[in-house]
Amino acid sequence: MAISGIGQNYYQNNVETKRNTKNVNGTEKFALEKTGSTQELSEAEEMELFKKEFYEDLSKVTNHRTVSNAAVNISEAAFKAMKEDPQYREKVLSLIQRDWGDSYAPRNCSVLITVGATLNEYRADSWPVGYDSEFDVRSQNSFYKRTSEKKDRQKELLEEYLEKRAQAKRQQQELLDEKVAKAEQERSRLAKAWAGDRQMAAASNAYDANVMTETAAGGDTLLG
Repeated sequence: MAISGIGQNYYQNNVETKRNTKNVNGTEKFALEKTGSTQELSEAEEMELFKKEFYEDLSKVTNHRTVSNAAVNISEAAFKAMKEDPQYREKVLSLIQRDWGDSYAPRNCSVLITVGATLNEYRADSWPVGYDSEFDVRSQNSFYKRTSEKKDRQKELLEEYLEKRAQAKRQQQELLDEKVAKAEQERSRLAKAWAGDRQMAAASNAYDANVMTETAAGGDTLLG
């Protein structure tokens, strides 16, 4: 699955730090300080870190095999609400896990999650793969998005090819078995017919031999 989205920037960007080493009375002291400033993180920086952590949590959520593409749209109000209320944050993650982990059989689907400041604003929409143009439009600027890569389609095509080839082999074997069965039936019929002809020929020969014997015997009597 390919992962993209606005949140990827938060995933890649870390608060830059450096290690400052000083030797005081022969004892080394280490301190981490933010580059360019020793002040505490600003509210914006705290929110950036929160989004980064939430992005990492989303990347750990697993899809059901019928979910081919998945995306999450999150409003700024939703991020603020989750940051201020950890229970709401966990509830949102639980709902996403439920909706991405659900089965959308018999068709593979694309699932778009929308998260607002309250649970009433949470929603999950899905479209069958191949008919999900609305998903493509609505997920363009998603905070988090994962899509099936080309290799996944190639794998599906390979599996389809192997299944069709196996089915063709089964059909060929069935036809061959049917031909063998018919040939065996014909051989049995011919064998029975041949055996019958031999029996009739033997009977006929025996009859002819018996007639000739009786005729010969009768002839001797007449001559005597």
